[in-house]
Amino acid sequence: MATKVEERTYEDAVQYLRDHGFDLIEAPGTPGRVFLRKYNVSAAIQKDGDDGVKIFAYPGYLIGGEISKLINRGYQQVLKTSKTEVAATADHLKSLQQFSEELKEALGLPSLYNESLGTVSEAYQYDRIVDRDKPVPDRPKRPWEKVTAATASKKSRA
Repeated sequence: MATKVEERTYEDAVQYLRDHGFDLIEAPGTPGRVFLRKYNVSAAIQKDGDDGVKIFAYPGYLIGGEISKLINRGYQQVLKTSKTEVAATADHLKSLQQFSEELKEALGLPSLYNESLGTVSEAYQYDRIVDRDKPVPDRPKRPWEKVTAATASKKSRA
């Protein structure tokens, strides 16, 4: 069942964020853009057209004063900045999820079911799909393919 979401104007969203404990910093040299901070998570919003508001920088945990990007490596979620990578802990993910939900509420954006279950990464990098886009002969042999070839040659000798 679809529910109608009431989008807020830029001024209404900024006022809502201030009233709900977000720290707001005006972006230097860019009118109509604001950086938000709460739970050691940060994001940026800006005016969209005359009255609208949109997310300029998606939420990320602050590491060394820089907004990190959440990457899912299949076996571990990682917070990555331009200088470092840090393994994401449950506290990091909880802060990111709480911040994202409150930001959606403030902007009048819909809260999607799969996103509200937990933190959704911006990028997924699984080690098992590296080189999958190359033609089959150009792909490196996987460990299980090497073992199968060696076993087949031993059986043919016997």
